[in-house]
Amino acid sequence: MLFQFQQILLQIFHKFNQERTISAPFHLLRGKRSGQTVQDVGIYQLHSYFGILPKLSRKKYDEELSIFVNEQFILIKEDGYYELTEKAFEHLKKSQELVFDGWHYRGNEHVFFARLSLVVQSLSHHLAGKMSFIPYQKDEQIQQWVRMFLKTNHYQDGQLQQKLLKEILNSLEHIAMEDRAKNILIYRLSGYNAAGFTWQQISFEENLKEMDLQLIYIASLHSWLNAIFLQVEEFPLLLQMVENIRVKNPLSGSAFQTAELFFNGHSMEQISRKRGLKMSTIEDHMVELAMNDPQFDVEQFVSNEDVQAVLAAVDDYNTRKLKVLHEVVPQLSYFQLRLVLARGERVEA
Repeated sequence: MLFQFQQILLQIFHKFNQERTISAPFHLLRGKRSGQTVQDVGIYQLHSYFGILPKLSRKKYDEELSIFVNEQFILIKEDGYYELTEKAFEHLKKSQELVFDGWHYRGNEHVFFARLSLVVQSLSHHLAGKMSFIPYQKDEQIQQWVRMFLKTNHYQDGQLQQKLLKEILNSLEHIAMEDRAKNILIYRLSGYNAAGFTWQQISFEENLKEMDLQLIYIASLHSWLNAIFLQVEEFPLLLQMVENIRVKNPLSGSAFQTAELFFNGHSMEQISRKRGLKMSTIEDHMVELAMNDPQFDVEQFVSNEDVQAVLAAVDDYNTRKLKVLHEVVPQLSYFQLRLVLARGERVEA
């Protein structure tokens, strides 16, 4: 039996198609902003898992990977690459994966819940007539945000608590989420004379490993946040709490500067000279742009016919390895191949 973390690892290793080393999932889960990891997100369509465990240690990752190996789901080669076993492929057919949206939240889901939990704690104490209490959230920025939220929404008239409770319950009802997952969210909230459960306590209550609990919690927050963003008019209070939580511009700072120059009519060569960066770096930025901007037209660089040829090669050879694809479609550069793969969709003729 695989625990939740190993199941996620299995999904990621499967998507990497045995074309990356065993370290690639570690960098993906931590949300490493290197060119290689960011491009892998686009090439292998791994947006959902990006940055869902930013504090994952290499020691913990290796421990979990060892369990994965001992269960004979994966074989690690001497060069650091891997091979999934038949047992792994059989498990993939029946496994149910959690749904994440790591690319758009990148850990900010914890900021949302910190705001919510402190608001709930504050309102609970206010209702009990206790104006002084030790805040569960120690972060000063969170505390300042909550003070402003309470003041803006006139918490002293006593109606805010019921309005917020109604929004929480209604928004959670809109989500196809197991009751267990909803319970985990509620367990983490604190109130007057009711401290939120620790991960250890919830682990005992739900009979789950702490790592698996936290993954269910993160997936639940992503689903909840997406539900709020889809129905903003119904949840005005929660909408305030999700302020600046979803990443509006997924591009890295440097890639964003390149994108601005490109959309203002500069060629890649001009951008390279103007910014004093190597062409390979500018190419990395353009690949990142292709991944993130639906309006970006890859046919500026690759004809539709060649796009279809690359996508057909991906299907025929079951690979996203640039070296193999370059042999099949030799007229295209590695940069052009990366653009097509980063786009991750068929361009209609």
